[in-house]
Amino acid sequence: MLDVEGGNQTTITEFILLGFGDLHELKIPVFLVFLAIYIVTLTGNILIIVTVSYNHNLHNPMYFFLGNLSVLEVCYTTSVAPKMLKTLLVVQEDISFSACLLQFYIFGSLVVAECFLLAAMSYDRYLAICKPLHYASTMSFQLCFQLAVGSWVIGFLSLVVTMPMVSRLPFCASKEIDHFFCDLTPIIKLSCGDTYMVRTPAFIIASLVSFLPFLLTLLSYYNIISTILKIPSTTGKQKAFSTCSSHLIVVSVFYGTLMVVYAAPIANQWPNLNKTFSVLYTVVTPLINPIVYSLRNTEVKETLRKLFNKNPC
Repeated sequence: MLDVEGGNQTTITEFILLGFGDLHELKIPVFLVFLAIYIVTLTGNILIIVTVSYNHNLHNPMYFFLGNLSVLEVCYTTSVAPKMLKTLLVVQEDISFSACLLQFYIFGSLVVAECFLLAAMSYDRYLAICKPLHYASTMSFQLCFQLAVGSWVIGFLSLVVTMPMVSRLPFCASKEIDHFFCDLTPIIKLSCGDTYMVRTPAFIIASLVSFLPFLLTLLSYYNIISTILKIPSTTGKQKAFSTCSSHLIVVSVFYGTLMVVYAAPIANQWPNLNKTFSVLYTVVTPLINPIVYSLRNTEVKETLRKLFNKNPC
């Protein structure tokens, strides 16, 4: 919808999400696949939350952070998946300007929160492997709570500068967003005004809130790997590595896809490639968390088995 504000100047009050418009006859099969992934993602992460809450043996820092990560993944994928699924069923999916900004804010905040939460989890593994004698006294419940809450708070504060600037951008003609959700770059591309004063601070803030936790995660794993390599026995090395391998897989997939979408120039030059990798970190990555942690963790598997085998009578 276009609201005329005098002369030839118009203001856009809603956008059109083009989604995967080029799929044509494949839309229904793709919809069913994405719907299945979304359902499994929700189910898996909710099971992790229930498992961590149910088993008192899992009430420790590592599983406290895992429970927080699962809550975040549920919110993360739900902020994008329902709208994405709808774009596969309709000819064009309209989204109001305010709803588009809200989706961008929630999704962006959760991405930043996950960056910091993954960094907190890597610090927890660093203390457990590199400083085992000081682990219990250092990684207290108070510190766990502060790190988890801090991750969420930083995430939702990270876009308070960017949001007002984006909301004031003029959108005059085109209202078609060549994506399946409202991300910053596709929104800025539609503006008919000078976007430099939005892109520059947005880039600086995004670099800080993504590079800082990534650097902390790298430092943690550098020390972890150095410590593991010093363990004389092969069994000792395998046991130490098994305590952080699941987290390392999640971190690698999350940052790998994130870098391709936002740092690789080729992804911006090829919209379809950008959307493909965006699917990986918005839909597939949240699915990996419960699969990796449930299949590679004996305690989680045992608790899930007890939950399913428990006789209600």
